[in-house]
Amino acid sequence: MNCHFENMVSRARAEWQSLQASQKPVIRVGTATCGRSAGAFRTLQAIKAAARKSRVDCTIIEVGCVGLCFAEPIVAISKPSRPTVFYGDINADRVPELFEKDIVENRPVVKFALGTSGKDKVEGISPLEETPVFKPQVRRILKRCGLINPDNINHYIANGGYAGLEKAITLSSLEIIDQIKASGLRGRGGAGFPTGKKWKFCHDAPGDCKYLICNADEGDPGAFMNRSLLEGDPHSVIEGMVIAGKGIGASCGYIYCRAEYPLALERLDTAIKQARAAGFIGKNILGSGFDFDIIIKKGAGAFVCGEETALIASIEGERGTPRPRPPFPAISGLWGQPTIINNVETLASVSLILQNGVDWFTDFGSAQSKGTKTFALVGEVKRTGLVEVPLGITIREMIFDIGGGIRGDKEFKAVQTGGPSGGCIPASLMDTPVDYDSLNAVGSIMGSGGMVVMNTDSCMVDVARYFLEFTQKESCGACAPCRLGTKQMLDILNDITSGKGSILDLEILEELCRAIKNSALCGLGQTAPNPVLSTIKYFRSEYLAHIIEKKCPARVCKDLISYLIDPEKCTGCGKCLRACGSGAISGEKKKVHTIDQSICIRCGMCLEQCPARFNAVRCIAGKIT
Repeated sequence: MNCHFENMVSRARAEWQSLQASQKPVIRVGTATCGRSAGAFRTLQAIKAAARKSRVDCTIIEVGCVGLCFAEPIVAISKPSRPTVFYGDINADRVPELFEKDIVENRPVVKFALGTSGKDKVEGISPLEETPVFKPQVRRILKRCGLINPDNINHYIANGGYAGLEKAITLSSLEIIDQIKASGLRGRGGAGFPTGKKWKFCHDAPGDCKYLICNADEGDPGAFMNRSLLEGDPHSVIEGMVIAGKGIGASCGYIYCRAEYPLALERLDTAIKQARAAGFIGKNILGSGFDFDIIIKKGAGAFVCGEETALIASIEGERGTPRPRPPFPAISGLWGQPTIINNVETLASVSLILQNGVDWFTDFGSAQSKGTKTFALVGEVKRTGLVEVPLGITIREMIFDIGGGIRGDKEFKAVQTGGPSGGCIPASLMDTPVDYDSLNAVGSIMGSGGMVVMNTDSCMVDVARYFLEFTQKESCGACAPCRLGTKQMLDILNDITSGKGSILDLEILEELCRAIKNSALCGLGQTAPNPVLSTIKYFRSEYLAHIIEKKCPARVCKDLISYLIDPEKCTGCGKCLRACGSGAISGEKKKVHTIDQSICIRCGMCLEQCPARFNAVRCIAGKIT
């Protein structure tokens, strides 16, 4: 082991062991973006106030997201006498009770508890790894998130960090590439191209210098995997970048991260400074003679800059528009030099492979999709959050075992994978394995890992319209198929959802989809039709209902629904009348009210305000004239 590195590891482990063996309570508060949005800062301040009031000496640490976003704010309390207990939904009002019982009286608060660390129960609280949400998971990339202080490099080093880099500096570039090839690692940004093969192209390409870019421009609606990793364990990505840099022969790397991720950028900046001070980046890394530095580039939030050639143009100071390929960036990329673009999770996987070996990495996954993958499980699922599972797990296992099923125990209808570039997979295919090839086979993609769950209240025509509206607005306009084709498709979908569609529209939509997929300039344009194609394929009956019957079966599309007041249930309480902003409801107090359909704007406020005990207002599919 490198002597300098060995000394750092010794110091880091001593600091970590001191924290673990502390006789003082250690309180971890999840203050990543999801925690902050749920009030974690107020919780943090309340904990500090409780400590001052009770005069208890304790250590309070801010950590990243442990993945249980549905239970934020999350607080974990460690004490020398027992395993760590994780608590959920700890808002500021609950802190005094939690602090008094757990910290002062040493009695875990079972009603707030999510689980314990390790394998031991505490007061009947099960270990976290045995709970339904964690049991199917294999946490490797996320293993440090929610446990370590992301602003403390020693926490990372003490938990195996930079051991992969220490190993990599003793290997040649080709030996590093061979290990990545042997691991079967495929790009976690969506395309799934073999990472080692991609690196070899760049390694062999002639050029005065070579560049590495970390693509952290995560722009899919409902996706937050990369952001959470950067906020909770930024050094894992930095370590992966340095290893990748040595593998391809680069001396400079860029992290392209959108400015809407201020916390991720802040923690990245801190981590880079710490890594540079420790000798993990910069000149003569760990005395090996290898030089590599990292620069952060803030993106302005354009979805198209997630496409690698548009991202390169943005770094160069140009407008973020895609460029024709070939040549591919591995041959001619940033400033015309060979360039590799990998996403956040791919680079974090690289550091794990070098730390633990190829055999360890391939223990999980399917034949063609090795390892684990993180997903943002969101939408109409009971337990939303960040999960990490072996590739090859089924959609059913993810939604019903990990996610706990559909919110309100409603019926599962579909799941959207891969964001706006992905497809909608119906309930009939919920046993589809979640891997690159299986998702492609059913008309969707892995994407970076967004997974939006829908119940029967979702209108699939409207879902297709929503995602297409997103990609159409985000189109850079550089090529006519995407610029004009998506606009024409959106116009047709708007007609269908407003009751103006025809059967011919379906044929035109499918023809446009095929044309755009075959002729758009970049991958984003080529995949934009996926939500439309998949919903037409699996939910054609809903399109026909909108077109032929002029009804929205899910009662979502405003122009194809109506609100009625049941005269046998209405008591004339007047709540719906007062809530109606268009003046469509009339009726005297304590007498049956009516809705003027010619004035009704179908906002749904009457249904929302009608007391549940009366249930007099109904929404029906179809428009009453």
